[in-house]
Amino acid sequence: MIIRELPIDERPREKLMIYGTSALSNAELLSVIIRTGTNNKSAVALANEVLTYRENGIAFLMECLPEELAEIQGIGQAKACQIVAAVELGKRIATKPKEMRIHVNNPEVIADLFMEKMRYYKKEFFNVVILNTKGEVIAVENVAIGDLNCTIIHPREIFCKAVRKSASAVIFVHNHPSGNPAPSREDIDITQRLVKAGEILGIKVLDHIIIGDGTFLSFRNKNLM
Repeated sequence: MIIRELPIDERPREKLMIYGTSALSNAELLSVIIRTGTNNKSAVALANEVLTYRENGIAFLMECLPEELAEIQGIGQAKACQIVAAVELGKRIATKPKEMRIHVNNPEVIADLFMEKMRYYKKEFFNVVILNTKGEVIAVENVAIGDLNCTIIHPREIFCKAVRKSASAVIFVHNHPSGNPAPSREDIDITQRLVKAGEILGIKVLDHIIIGDGTFLSFRNKNLM
């Protein structure tokens, strides 16, 4: 059966988009790279032939040459190069040293990270620092610019990306253009709302840090949360 005759959610590319890469077999993954079959073979059938071309199956692709792949009927030079290039990318990703992540164990770490940039801002910027289960920074997202109020700072926007990144915890960071990091009543109210929202989502709010001009305030240190 050719791929276009399959139900939509069984076609490799569509299946990948719906269910993710883990739902695809080796042959289906390879068929996405191959893209097209021949007059009498689907891309999946062709991928199966590639995987059974040598006794060691998929391991053959680790060290194969384009010329070897081109020996398989239906795999021309273009498809051979596509496969070899994809395998090489996989190798480079696997061997790339992991970037050192910042481990947060006190407010000073976050303050040092943002101070020299945020102390000069003329508007208020509200950032969410997303942490993994080890307390390491995995992302920083800016979610609002301007005077903070309950309309701009909404839990939906604050936690959306944290949920998508499987965050274990978050830290909020915003600046006061006046240079004075003392929290306003509104800063405190917003923080309390967000802490409650985080509890519902299972994402702990560790701190809210306000950046001033060369100084900062930690809600956690001041027992404001």
